[in-house]
Amino acid sequence: MNNKNRFSPLWLALTTVIGIMIGTFYANHFSGNRLSIINSGSNKLNNLLYIIDDQYVDTVDMADLVEQAMPQILSELDPHSTYISAKDVQTANDDLRGSFSGVGIEFTIRQDTLRVQNVITDGPAEKAGLLAGDKIVTVDDSAFTGKSLTNEEAMHRLKGPEGTRVKLGVLRYGETDVRQFTVTRGEIPMKSITAVYMLDDETGYIRIKNFGENTYYELLVALAQLAQQGFQQLTIDLRGNTGGYLQSAVQIANEFLPKNRLIVYTEGRHSPREEYLSDGRGSYKHMPLVVLIDEGSASASEILAGAIQDNDRGTIIGRRSFGKGLVQKPVEFGDGSMMRLTIARYYTPSGRCIQKPYVNGQDKDYEEDLLMRYQNGEFFSQDSIKHTGPEYHTRIGRTVFGGGGITPDIFVPEDTTDYTSYYKEAMMTGLILQFGYDYTDQNRDRLKGFDDEQALVKYLKKQNLIEQFAHYADKRGLKRRNLMIQKSHRLLEQFIESRIVYNMLDEAAWLEYLNRDDPAIKETLRVFKAGEAFPQEPGAETAETKKVAYDYRATHKAFSMVARA
Repeated sequence: MNNKNRFSPLWLALTTVIGIMIGTFYANHFSGNRLSIINSGSNKLNNLLYIIDDQYVDTVDMADLVEQAMPQILSELDPHSTYISAKDVQTANDDLRGSFSGVGIEFTIRQDTLRVQNVITDGPAEKAGLLAGDKIVTVDDSAFTGKSLTNEEAMHRLKGPEGTRVKLGVLRYGETDVRQFTVTRGEIPMKSITAVYMLDDETGYIRIKNFGENTYYELLVALAQLAQQGFQQLTIDLRGNTGGYLQSAVQIANEFLPKNRLIVYTEGRHSPREEYLSDGRGSYKHMPLVVLIDEGSASASEILAGAIQDNDRGTIIGRRSFGKGLVQKPVEFGDGSMMRLTIARYYTPSGRCIQKPYVNGQDKDYEEDLLMRYQNGEFFSQDSIKHTGPEYHTRIGRTVFGGGGITPDIFVPEDTTDYTSYYKEAMMTGLILQFGYDYTDQNRDRLKGFDDEQALVKYLKKQNLIEQFAHYADKRGLKRRNLMIQKSHRLLEQFIESRIVYNMLDEAAWLEYLNRDDPAIKETLRVFKAGEAFPQEPGAETAETKKVAYDYRATHKAFSMVARA
């Protein structure tokens, strides 16, 4: 036997013992109470949790501690990297996924009670016999009222896997006995496009609420519908659209752009530049186009508006958009939770990043940016818009700015001429919404005889609604102010009528009603009539940027108070 091989086990054992002794020596003399780990951030965090779990004075729910810590950690990165708990993931994804599984109602919570605002046509609730105006007071024989009832709790109880059943106790208007309904949950569609109709004989109108999985296909259906009515020009309304999937915005932009036009590109530290180009297959590359935006238009809305503006493909009308130019990637965890992590910035075709400035971590100025814009007068005057980014140029040389949203080609300010403290309080306290619902509830049998918005509004204008509201509000603590009511008469009437229209018909009718007196829409029609939808080269423009009074009114925001299940 070779002597070298014979002594190998001995040497191995000896070196192992020596290694242990040296390690023990250094551990005892240099580490003290510190743990012998690599001093990296991730190990420190893991170690912190271990020490808390092992040594903290009281018992700690470690899973709950991690759930609370995750949003705080991500908030230190940027304003849009977020953490979504497992129980909230489905709700967060429903709007963009295009459907959800539930009972098929739109509801609002008033006076600690869930009230059915609308029953979705052909949905499970309608098939079971529920009606708009019903109050759901029990779910599976358990009480379903009280101050603890929230939109989140209601959706948690009413949504569920397709084919499962839920028993609902319903109190119907004018009745004292609770009716029982068993509803079999089903797949409920969530439309991204909420209104499609003709503004006049030539002008089509499409309202895009968000950019989900099915938005592009909904757009194709909407365009086909307008084509049957002979539209020759198109308005796309992105006001209040907070965004969604980038790919949906790219697909829609592609429908209107010639071949090989840059739509958007993204780039990040670990995300190489990725460009999205038009393929020239769009069917509406030459149709006159106007896009409406406001400070609520963000993310994918800004991608679409920026692509149209930088390619000089259409006219952007409204107010400066939100300014979100960060791209989030969804990352799922094993427990079903998820984070949306910012991995890149997106840039419009001219090269501008429209992400507004922010400071890493909790940035109060970022959170209050829209309020600051309002206070600084930006909603009322185009001259008050502060451009912090460099200048860029569109395809034909028009100047555009980076560093904070899309500035429209035609500015439409908010008009506060008819605002009074009475109207503001009626709006902020929710009294107008509550009156609109109660009036609808009490007159539902009479109102359901009107199946279109114009006929319903014609009837409502004869009902002296402002006087009824003033009496209603006075009994609930809003003291009557006759001069202020007179000054705000138009706003009050518009808000109240719009809510009754929505309650009795749908969101499309609600939007059509609001658009009838919307100066942004009027300016859109003027642009089309004047042949100004296609931007002109600098110096060749037929008119200066036009300022048009526009009542920003909170009615455009009221729909966000309605939930679905």
